[in-house]
Amino acid sequence: MYQQTEVETLKKQLQEQAANQQTEVDELKKQLQGKQVAFSTSLVATGDGQTFGPFNRNTPLVYKHVATNIGNAYSPVTGAFTAPLKGAYHFEMYIYGEGGDTGAFLVKNSENIFYVFQYQPSGGASASNGASLLLEAGDVVSVLLQAGATVYDNTDHLTTFSGHMLFTM
Repeated sequence: MYQQTEVETLKKQLQEQAANQQTEVDELKKQLQGKQVAFSTSLVATGDGQTFGPFNRNTPLVYKHVATNIGNAYSPVTGAFTAPLKGAYHFEMYIYGEGGDTGAFLVKNSENIFYVFQYQPSGGASASNGASLLLEAGDVVSVLLQAGATVYDNTDHLTTFSGHMLFTM
């Protein structure tokens, strides 16, 4: 009789522990979901193809077609990504041009981080670059079209800007 009571007591304790652990796992999943950040964009959302530039100075590219914006950290109004949390992030940019200079800068806050450039005397050409960056919450990452350069995009989404959080710090 004593052993049966002890077994029942242990069984209840184990059930309570399992329920508590499940609650903790559910809470951690919710916290992790709040930290998931990824976006993928292209310049043209609809309509015919469009050439952007040339401009007299470096000009922000505003990517209007938003394929993915998990965490809503990318703004299709400004073309900028704002880090919601301190962490390591990876970004990629692909540019396409039709004849002449095609060039752009990946910019963190006001600092040029990486440059991508392609010269094609005629016809189309593409270039790409990417970077993993340590960002503080509130840091801004964007793409600037180089002064004098052009990029082209259409509904095939040839000129893109994407990024995602690798991990928090």
